Amino acid sequence: MADTRTAGAAGTADGAEAPAPAPAPEDPTGAVGAIGAAGAAPPADAAPAGRRPRSVRVVLLALMIAMLLAMLDNMIIGTAMPTIVGELGGLEHLSWVVTAYTLATAASTPIWGKLGDMYGRKGVFMTSIVLFLIGSALSGMAQDMGQLIGFRAVQGLGAGGLMVGVMAIIGDLIPPRERGKYQGMMAGVMALAMIGGPLVGGTITDHWGWRWSFYINLPLGVIALIAVSAVLHLPRKRVEARIDYLGAALLTVGITAIVLVTTWGGTEYAWDSAMIMELIAIGVAALVGFLFVQTKAAAPVMPLHIFRSRNFTLMSVVGFVAGFVMFGAVLFLPLYQQSVQGASATNSGLLLLPMLGAMLVTSMIAGRVTTSTGRYKVFPIAGSALMVVGLYLLSLMDTETSRLTSGIYMAVVGAGMGCLMQITMLVSQNSVDMKDMGVASSSTTLFRTLGSSFGVAIMGALFNHRVQDAMAERAGALGSRVTEQSAQLDAASLAKLPVAAREAYQHAVASGTHSAFLLGAAVAVVALVTALFVKEVPLRGAGAPSGGDAGAE
Repeated sequence: MADTRTAGAAGTADGAEAPAPAPAPEDPTGAVGAIGAAGAAPPADAAPAGRRPRSVRVVLLALMIAMLLAMLDNMIIGTAMPTIVGELGGLEHLSWVVTAYTLATAASTPIWGKLGDMYGRKGVFMTSIVLFLIGSALSGMAQDMGQLIGFRAVQGLGAGGLMVGVMAIIGDLIPPRERGKYQGMMAGVMALAMIGGPLVGGTITDHWGWRWSFYINLPLGVIALIAVSAVLHLPRKRVEARIDYLGAALLTVGITAIVLVTTWGGTEYAWDSAMIMELIAIGVAALVGFLFVQTKAAAPVMPLHIFRSRNFTLMSVVGFVAGFVMFGAVLFLPLYQQSVQGASATNSGLLLLPMLGAMLVTSMIAGRVTTSTGRYKVFPIAGSALMVVGLYLLSLMDTETSRLTSGIYMAVVGAGMGCLMQITMLVSQNSVDMKDMGVASSSTTLFRTLGSSFGVAIMGALFNHRVQDAMAERAGALGSRVTEQSAQLDAASLAKLPVAAREAYQHAVASGTHSAFLLGAAVAVVALVTALFVKEVPLRGAGAPSGGDAGAE
């Protein structure tokens, strides 16, 4: 089977089987066309390339707001956590405020994608927005740490549908050939969340109180909800097959076990502890059972036939590696700059500006080139190569590296990620039938999420081990005591250290980041080798040749 689908399918939302309608008269309201009542994109001759009804732009704006909500939340909450603990107590459960959200998001992601494929994208997406807003409101009203953790899980369930819904709806509305033009918009939202999140979180907490870190989601979410409800028109759809409850349950258990292993391993529990071993066994058993169930289910949560497509499978691997590298870099770069280069923690998001700025610019260029030429294979290859080079350069940083030099190194990594982050989704969606758009989007998102979990865990374990060894070597018993509880010291703890111990810690952090980034470079080589085997199948769009099965080669 080929990696293409029919031209009509490229513009038919939610996998509707009806053929694309004939060109309609000009619609002054913009309600007909790319997202008209039938949900079908206009034919090639309906409008020049690059021109879209105003309603599409409104929907895209609403989708970007929803995407911003999902990405911004954890960044805002991070800066508010000390204040939250001070008011609610429960310091020993602090990590669960983030873990509950992450777990719920990761576990629900594939299920939201499948529900959108089965019952229609619009209703499922709006449900996820409402659930996210309910979780946000309840989190803001929490009276103790237990309530906050539970409400954050509700919020995470909604967030899982936000990201998948955004990607799948864009896949419905915009043919792959034209989708590259909107990559810069999505990369910009990602950069805005990472840079602005800590700043916004600190400002809101200082002036309005920590509860508004959650309440701020409500007006933005309502705007997105109203815009989607009023302007997005996709065909109603219902599949008679029952939801694969057993498969969903097994996948949820498997993902939960994986995330807990990567979250707790080396921190809450030793990697060789009974708890971690039990979680690994549970996760493996659940995922093996899930794969078996998927071969029998009438409407599987994650249809295994999508992996017959070489490009889809390869992009899943590349997406996993991109998540591994990106979130590892986001974790350790600010730590290095604060501990070794003396940067302020207040503007921690700004420390990543060289990387995120390069990612934004490169993503826009890659999108425009892909749209104008229809070619994309060069970007996964170039992006992976840039990540390998950039991470290797970051591994060379020491206590003498200037901010300018580290900024250039970060820009190289950012340029690589800009070539990869949206191209992986674009190629994945181009490799499946319209009826599988949701599961393709959710699977790609899930692999990236799991990659980030593994990246933070494995690079973090390597970093902590190296820092503790270096402190013991340079500062003896004092160094061991300093990093006994944690290898990552905040600015206040660092300032209290004797000069000799502080200098030893700076060398230890430089050594730890060297090991972490060197590992990242080695993992990025996997993405580079994988990208070489991508087959450049023409992107579907207006005027694309019809025929051919979608999903497999």
